[in-house]
Amino acid sequence: MFFMIKKAFLLFLIIFLISSDHASSFFSENKPYSTVQDYIDTFKSLAIAEMNRTGVPASITMAQAVLESAYGNSELAVNANNHFGIKTKPDWKGEIYFKGGCYYKKYKSALESYIDHSNHLKTRPWYASLFNLQIHDYYKWSYGLKKAGYAEDPVYAEKLIKLIEKYEFNYYDYYFIPADSSLAEQKNK
Repeated sequence: MFFMIKKAFLLFLIIFLISSDHASSFFSENKPYSTVQDYIDTFKSLAIAEMNRTGVPASITMAQAVLESAYGNSELAVNANNHFGIKTKPDWKGEIYFKGGCYYKKYKSALESYIDHSNHLKTRPWYASLFNLQIHDYYKWSYGLKKAGYAEDPVYAEKLIKLIEKYEFNYYDYYFIPADSSLAEQKNK
């Protein structure tokens, strides 16, 4: 019962965050981030909310965002609100940003980028095996992302792990609240 109440509250919070005009404008400012900590402080709650919505560990989301967006300061993050380097696929119906011979998704806000990142991992069949991993196993998630083809960098997994450990993103994964307590025991081991 406790987990269901927390899950309901969290879902309410996510819906409020997504639908709030203030939140949407806050996440769409494209302001420069002077430090990694400034970026982390801005987006860690969103990464935790997305973890609870989709099952993508917040540690992985934050490490990928920091790495892929140069903590919000990369060309893609600033000009396309793309914080994860996600390229377009034939099913993409939104705007496109062209850079370095590649077509990337362009978002209205960082909030949309974070949501699409979670949806991208959750709905693509080549990432399906990741969701059989325990939520706290950032090593396996990092290597699984690399194996599934998320990035071409041969040391991508190691870079994610280094960021997770440096900024202690793994502690965010303990905010995972499954829908029922039997799932909680399995995922939080």
